[in-house]
Amino acid sequence: MNAIVDPATTSTVPAPRPPKTLDETGLSGVAMRDVLLKTMFRTSVETAREIGAAIRMSPPLTQQLIDQLRDANLVQATGTLHAGGSGEMGFQLTDGGKARAADALAQSEYFGPMPVPLERYKAQVKAQSIRDIHLTREKLLAAMGHLILPPDLIDQLGPAVGSGRSVLMYGPPGNGKSSIAEGIRAAMGDNVWVPHAIEYSGQIITVFDPIVHTPVARPGDGEGLRRAGMKVDDRYLLCQRPTVMTGGELTLDMLDLKYNQVARTYQASLQLKSSGGVFIVDDLGRQEEPPQALINRWIVPMEMGYDILALQSGEKFEVPFDTLVVFSTNFHPNKIFDQAALRRIFYKVLIDGPSQADFLKIFAMVAKKKQLPLDEASLVHMLRKRYPEIDNVYANFHAPFLIDQIKSICDFEQIPYQMTPDLVDRAWANLFVAETDFAH
Repeated sequence: MNAIVDPATTSTVPAPRPPKTLDETGLSGVAMRDVLLKTMFRTSVETAREIGAAIRMSPPLTQQLIDQLRDANLVQATGTLHAGGSGEMGFQLTDGGKARAADALAQSEYFGPMPVPLERYKAQVKAQSIRDIHLTREKLLAAMGHLILPPDLIDQLGPAVGSGRSVLMYGPPGNGKSSIAEGIRAAMGDNVWVPHAIEYSGQIITVFDPIVHTPVARPGDGEGLRRAGMKVDDRYLLCQRPTVMTGGELTLDMLDLKYNQVARTYQASLQLKSSGGVFIVDDLGRQEEPPQALINRWIVPMEMGYDILALQSGEKFEVPFDTLVVFSTNFHPNKIFDQAALRRIFYKVLIDGPSQADFLKIFAMVAKKKQLPLDEASLVHMLRKRYPEIDNVYANFHAPFLIDQIKSICDFEQIPYQMTPDLVDRAWANLFVAETDFAH
C-alpha cells in the first residue's frame, strides 16, 4: 500500500493500490460487465474516459472492458469522435447490450463505481484500524478544549479512547456526555479510505454514505499525484474517520443490512458504515429496544472484531467490526445491564456534574460567548438563594439555559442585556417545574 501524508493531520494513512489488470480488481468478468452496462444505460457517458470516471476505473482498464463488450456485441463505437472535442471515440450500447443491461437492472439497480470485493475491503480496514491510533493527552485535550472538565476525566478517557474498544459514559443528564462523545471523534484526527461499495457472493452493498462520511481532498490529486507515482484505487474515497451518532431512534434492525425491495440493492448497516471510526449510542435506555438487547447484539462484534450479517437469501457472512463504540446513558449501569454485559464493556466513565468552581467557570465562559454582562450580586444571589433549593447540585446545561432565558426576558422587556437577582429568579422558574398540585 502507498503511504499518503495528509497535511491537515500530518498522519500517514495506508492507501489502497489501484488494480493494474482486470483480474486484480478481484471481480468476476460478469460483475464488471453488468456494472458497466447498467452505468451506460442509466447515464449519458459515452467516451472511455467518461465511462471510467463513472465506474471509478482507470482509462486503460475501462478500455479493456469496452473492447470485451464490443467483442460480445454489447457495445459499439458510434463511428464519430466525441462531440465534446476531446478527440475520443464515443461508444453506445447495442440492442443486445440494452437488453442485457435491462436484465441486470431487474436483478439490482446498482450502477456507478465498481465495488471492492469483501476480502480486499477487510484487508484495508485492518490496515487503517481504529485500534492502531496513537492518541496522546495533547490531542485529546485539544479536542476537548471547548469543555471544562474535571482534572481526572482526561486520565480516564485517554486510555479508553486510545484502546479503540467500547466505552460507557454514565451520569446525570445535562453534563456534556454528548459533547464529550463528539470530542472523542474530533480527537481521532486522521482519515480512512472508504469504498463506494463492496461485493460479496455476487451481491453489491453500498458503503459510502454522505451523511456519515466526509470526503477530504487527497494530497497531490491530479497531475501532482501522478508525477509522484502515488496512485490510489479510485473505488475508494479518502474520508474523515466516520462518526455514527444515534439516540432514542436506534433499533436492532438498523444494525443489519438494509435491503431495498424496489431497487433490489443493499445498503451497509450502521456499524459497517462506521468502520474505522466511532459509533455513538446516545441516551442509552431511551430506545424501543431494552439496553440489554442492544448490548447482546454487540457482544460478539466487540469481543471478536467481526460482525455477522445476512443476505435476503438467508446466507450469512462476516464483515469487519472495527469501531469504537461509545455508549452514553443517564441511568446507572447496574440498573440497565447484567454483570456479564458490563464485563464486556471495557471502560466505564462517570460523567458527573461540575463543582461550584467549575460551574462558575462554565457560566462565565458561556456569558462571554453570549454577550451577557456578569453581575457579582446576581451570581451570589443564585448560589446562595436558588441552588440550595436543589441541594447545590450543579449541571453543565444550567449555564446556557439560564443565560438564554435571561436574554429572552431582556429582549421582551426591551432592556439591555444584564443580570439582576430578579432576572435570575425569572429564569430559574423555567429551569424546574414546581412540585404543586393543579386542578383538572
